[in-house]
Amino acid sequence: MDPVRLAGLSPLFDLTRGSPEVVVGLIDGPVDVGHESLRGASIRPVDQRHRPHCTDPNSPECRHGTFVAGVLAAARGTNAPAICPDCTLLVRPVFAESTNRSPAPPRATPRQLASALRETADAGARVINLSMAALRTAGPGEKALTEAFDECARRDIVVVAAAGNDSLVGSSCITRHPWVVPVAASGAQGVPLAFSNLGSSISRRGLLAPGADIVSLGPRGRSTTVSGTSAAAPFVTGAVALLLALFPRLAGRDVCAALVRASARRRTVVPPLLNAWTAYQELSVRANGRSPS
Repeated sequence: MDPVRLAGLSPLFDLTRGSPEVVVGLIDGPVDVGHESLRGASIRPVDQRHRPHCTDPNSPECRHGTFVAGVLAAARGTNAPAICPDCTLLVRPVFAESTNRSPAPPRATPRQLASALRETADAGARVINLSMAALRTAGPGEKALTEAFDECARRDIVVVAAAGNDSLVGSSCITRHPWVVPVAASGAQGVPLAFSNLGSSISRRGLLAPGADIVSLGPRGRSTTVSGTSAAAPFVTGAVALLLALFPRLAGRDVCAALVRASARRRTVVPPLLNAWTAYQELSVRANGRSPS
């Protein structure tokens, strides 16, 4: 099934393309901002110290950041999902470009991620996407990360994070935080991919989203295909952004709660499948006091 339809996003595409007032934070690699499918997008850095654009479009970090940016903000009608092209994309690269062509997943230390979260929050993000992992280190770095997540919660800034691709049942310093919405990856039939991390915290507070053979933007104007929770997370981030655009007076925590309630809850380590349209219907009743048309 088409991943946009599987996630219940297709009907929302008929209602909105997002809004410039909805600022989506992308903490990832840099982005190929010159990609033809991103030329109409509103992309800006968190500050002048962190440029959003790539030095080498073929670096693993640029390929990853550009892929996720395409899921969120590519032009509609391209090969990418292009969930919220009219939203403002706030790019905060958290790992430097390298010459290593290894497909290893991008990682940052907890302290690096904590700094990126605070800067992205201060720059005006309403929802933040983390399609990445944090290196497993204990100590002050993890405390700083927990405090950064706590600050996002106080400011009602939604944080969506990839659950990871390690075939593990458990949690990480990212997915165990009660404010984070962890995202596991599913195939075309809504069944978790074999390598997607699962767990009680992921099931209780998170969602399952399309993550198999997702086509989005690649280097130098091309498309590329990626599977995993990094590809799944921006489907949830994009759904939050569209719903915030449609219901600007609602809190981010209310939008997240509706997304989780809208999906079939199961008593397992597998989270429910994202259903953005059902969440929209619930929020429409709440916002308007009547059934949606």
